[in-house]
Amino acid sequence: MKFITFVHKGKEQIGVLSLDESKVLKISKILGHERYEDMNQFIEEATELDLDIIAQVRINEKDLGTPVEEIRYLAPIVKPKHDIICVGVNYESHLKESTLALQADLSSQKSPVYFSKRTTRILGHEEAVKGFFEIDEELDYEVEVAVIIGKRGINIPKDQVEDYIFGYSIFNDVSSRTLQKGHLQWYKGKSLDTHSVLGPVILHRSALPLPLKLKVESRVNGEVRQSSSTELFLHDIATIVSDFSRGITLEPGDIIATGTPSGVGMGFDPPRFMKKGDVVECEVEKIGILKSSIVE
Repeated sequence: MKFITFVHKGKEQIGVLSLDESKVLKISKILGHERYEDMNQFIEEATELDLDIIAQVRINEKDLGTPVEEIRYLAPIVKPKHDIICVGVNYESHLKESTLALQADLSSQKSPVYFSKRTTRILGHEEAVKGFFEIDEELDYEVEVAVIIGKRGINIPKDQVEDYIFGYSIFNDVSSRTLQKGHLQWYKGKSLDTHSVLGPVILHRSALPLPLKLKVESRVNGEVRQSSSTELFLHDIATIVSDFSRGITLEPGDIIATGTPSGVGMGFDPPRFMKKGDVVECEVEKIGILKSSIVE
């Protein structure tokens, strides 16, 4: 099941895509109540019975729903409860290009590298990313698989991680490289407004058993820049979630971005950063395509 947050007739709602993905079915209409105000609440409070009902309606009520052409996508989680948890250099190829571009020796790091990304509002599919070129001209893209936590947990064993996941989405970790290189920590360079893009859907975990084996790709103006597979993770999702949760509580709706492969703009010689008017597409097999345009 692919869950979305969307706007229809001026109202923000949550829904699920039909089997052919041509329509969106409103969760409130399927369940007969409006108890779930947003995706955060739905992830935290929805019961297995709720999910079963939604799944059955998608199969049996093929004529229900609103055509996707009539809606506007938002990020599945518009306002996260906490900053986004990010995993750095989680592909060998990106580790090598980052070592050169950032002039930092990252090769000796054996444990997952974590940083956070301040986000007051996450952008969704086809929303415009503000470049802030007056602050930093080195605007970069990073396609990543995002893990959406489904229930509260701490010290989660690796063999139980799947039980704590609600689903998966696509994340574009838009990055301001001059700021990133100019500060000892990456937080500032990763956290400018509009520089977190998520969507277009959250694919429920039942469709993607661990370990993930998904093709990951990004394109700028139709040109392929990144192309890899989650099979090349240095640290797989079970390891990441289990390791991060040691002594730290994860909560429903928490977002973990699992790292990007090589091919980011700073990795080219000369670098190929984004500029006004560019269109970037982030694609993850089975989840979909997340599209953004760059504005000043």
